[in-house]
Amino acid sequence: MAKIETPRPIRGTQDIFGPEAETFAYVVETFERIRKLYRFRRIEMPVFEKTEVFSRSLGETTDVVAKEMYSFEDRGGESLTLRPEFTAGIARAYLTGGWQQYAPLKVATHGPLFRYERPQKGRYRQFHQIDAEIIGAAEPQADVELLAMADHLLKELGIAAGVTLQLNTLGDADSREAWRAALVSYFQAFRAELSEESQDRLERNPLRILDSKDPRDKPFVADAPKIDDYLSGEAQAYFSQVCEGLKAAGVAWTRAPALVRGLDYYRHTAFEFVTDRLGAQGTVLGGGRYDGLIETLGGAHTPAVGWAAGIERLAMLVDGTAEEPLAVVLVVEDDARINEAIAAQQALRREGISAELIATGSPRKRYDKAVKRAPGAIVSLQHDGGHRLSGDDETDPRISQILALYR
Repeated sequence: MAKIETPRPIRGTQDIFGPEAETFAYVVETFERIRKLYRFRRIEMPVFEKTEVFSRSLGETTDVVAKEMYSFEDRGGESLTLRPEFTAGIARAYLTGGWQQYAPLKVATHGPLFRYERPQKGRYRQFHQIDAEIIGAAEPQADVELLAMADHLLKELGIAAGVTLQLNTLGDADSREAWRAALVSYFQAFRAELSEESQDRLERNPLRILDSKDPRDKPFVADAPKIDDYLSGEAQAYFSQVCEGLKAAGVAWTRAPALVRGLDYYRHTAFEFVTDRLGAQGTVLGGGRYDGLIETLGGAHTPAVGWAAGIERLAMLVDGTAEEPLAVVLVVEDDARINEAIAAQQALRREGISAELIATGSPRKRYDKAVKRAPGAIVSLQHDGGHRLSGDDETDPRISQILALYR
């Protein structure tokens, strides 16, 4: 009989197990605890949407839509796409689910996303994010609350040291358009000397040239027009209120004038939390205000702001979270007492005490297995109907009380 070859995992995916899985869960559990403190409602979103949800919201010419989306045609002939990000689907749900009645709406979620890009450290083709959004709030205080929440999360995860909040403003619609025109005029003079990617962006997304990593672009980016020279009075006041709010909330930040968002519906605040501990891919959390997004999906003008963070990247910064130690191992010396041991095990678990049962192998091997688990206590259910408890002085007293019922 021919040997059956085991299928290999798909490139850009990962199987998470052991300590890595515990750290992953720790990030999610901490996020859930923090979002409840800030009164963000939990939502669950479909893993796939109609392709137009992303092509209309992200823009047909963005790299995500043009190169990275996992799109397919279903049996009904409709084009569907595995979600590459959360915000567009949440905006769609806001319109189709009647969520407008709850505005301003604070929502949070987490789960897998999919992008066909080159796998690298902390970046996968199936990856996971946590996400928080405030929809229907135009005030700077909404930006401040989201940033304070993000800062609080990083501190609770124990990874805030060495992580810097970089902050910028994109201004209101008029400010942004004036800045965009100035950038096009400026970069046109150096068009032939720009990288091929920046030459392409000059036509469709000139703001993105500012965050180019290509060394050919850096000399020109340094002297490019700055947004501050084109801000309207209202835009200046908005950014000032965000900065003052962050100071009141105790959130430190640094100005990053080259930090941009290329899509036209982004307004005012843009931000990233960055670190040098992840190599070139240093962003651990990012977001901004997207007051024009919901209009691209057919809704009325609706102000909104949000952020997302990669769970894998956050987990890489966490110093590992060990699995909770096992409290009790029940060793069955006499097989006639297995059901009694099962009952005792469940009684312990119902009291919140972790317990496992060993009832295979010789009595000696059973006990050796229990010792290797290094629990807080080992309970041997003996042949004479009694039990023997061994453990340190800090063994939970409830264990003896429960086991007394099974003598």
